[in-house]
Amino acid sequence: MSVRGPASLPTRWRWLRGLRARLALSISLILVVALGTAFVATYRGTGTQVRNQIDEDLVTDAQAVDARLPQYDAKPKKIAEAASEYVDERRSFGLSARLFVVRIRGAGNISNLPELNAEEGDPRLDREFLGPRRESDEARALRTADVGFSTVRVNDEPLRLYVVKVERGGRMVAEIGVGESAAAVGRAQSGVARTFLFAGTATLVAAILLGFAFATRLSRPLRRMAGTAAEVTAGDLSKRIGSTGPQDEVRVLADAFDRMLDRLENAFARQRGFVADASHELRTPLTVIRGQLEVLARQTDVSPEDVRHVDEVVRTEVLRMERLVEDLLLLARADEGELVRPAPLDLAPFVTELFDALTLTADRRFELGDVPAGRLVADEDRIAQVVRNLARNAVEHTGPDGLVRLTVRAAGRGRLEFAIEDDGPGIPADQRDRVFDRFHRTDSARARRTGGAGLGLAIARAIVEAHGGRIYAGSSPEGGARVAFVLPGFRAAGKRAAREPAAKS
Repeated sequence: MSVRGPASLPTRWRWLRGLRARLALSISLILVVALGTAFVATYRGTGTQVRNQIDEDLVTDAQAVDARLPQYDAKPKKIAEAASEYVDERRSFGLSARLFVVRIRGAGNISNLPELNAEEGDPRLDREFLGPRRESDEARALRTADVGFSTVRVNDEPLRLYVVKVERGGRMVAEIGVGESAAAVGRAQSGVARTFLFAGTATLVAAILLGFAFATRLSRPLRRMAGTAAEVTAGDLSKRIGSTGPQDEVRVLADAFDRMLDRLENAFARQRGFVADASHELRTPLTVIRGQLEVLARQTDVSPEDVRHVDEVVRTEVLRMERLVEDLLLLARADEGELVRPAPLDLAPFVTELFDALTLTADRRFELGDVPAGRLVADEDRIAQVVRNLARNAVEHTGPDGLVRLTVRAAGRGRLEFAIEDDGPGIPADQRDRVFDRFHRTDSARARRTGGAGLGLAIARAIVEAHGGRIYAGSSPEGGARVAFVLPGFRAAGKRAAREPAAKS
């Protein structure tokens, strides 16, 4: 025999495990607890209030009896006569009348309950008397009740009894007892219980229905999210929740989920494009190498010139693949956050040496603007790589004797801007954000041999962003392209520090 757990509930009961059912049941449970607490407080409060009112009335009546008793001639006979007169004015004790009993020292009891009107020494008071006139336990409890408030049972009903001493001339001459049925307390509490039973049941049913409706409405976007997530898991990244409800927490969650899916779809698209481009970039030199080797293999009479030609072609393509693989590894390190190792460097010597090396790379008019004195916290080799990549890109888009200008300026708030400007054709406005994508080319017609793999600007962006900076493209005052990047961590030197390098040179 197997034990059925929550996961093996029958199909018709599995809805109880859903969010709607749990929310509705939780609301109902909270309401039950609240109603129960209110019921207990009201039930007890009602009983206490009715009991206090009875006690106040008993005290008032006891004072009225005391006022009718003789104040000066406090002989037992006089007290008994006054008590009898007062009690005779009241009807006999019953459920709707009060009980009065005056216990007079030396004169017995005067009461509107006949059973208590026995003289001291009467056989009815004898505990050993077994006849039909034997004093009942109820009468004995009333006759012997202590001073103050107490509750006794008479005719199977609770009786609230108040006993007070009567003193005249400094001595106690009697005790006045006033009692009233406490059934009113039970009736009041029963009324409260019935009211709470009917009203609470109706409220609970309404709360369950409204809670289920509220939970259904609240969980609807969550169910859409779950369905969308299932479709995304199945491979369809185009699905969106598209929540249109009020701007609450669920709407914020749905919008965040949609934005996450947008980024996820974009990331998958870029990954697929990246893999496809990388495969194509690697396949092209491999195809060239295989073609050259097949041509060489088909020749029966191979000359040294043919071998040298094939060797040059193969070496060129191998070097191209090596550079491509190195660039891909560099971008992979950038994705893992292990690309740069910043350290303080003197800005002016670094830029000057870097610019001097650039002037030897091509037949162009290289210009260098003023360089601010100071120190920059950055990875010297990686920043040099960024500048060389940008300069190489400018050289490729300018003709002989074209302009390539490097400018460096303080951008405020501890930031420094590097910019490469040229007088080439420039970058179209709709391409300026995409030029930093991997394998992107503004001119798709250019040959890959002359245009490169399209990773230079992507690597530049990865390095700049790894420093906490940003890179962007625009137009140059000379009519060409301007690509600039801004880095944090710059600290300008004072005037004295700025003059020292000039003196050393």
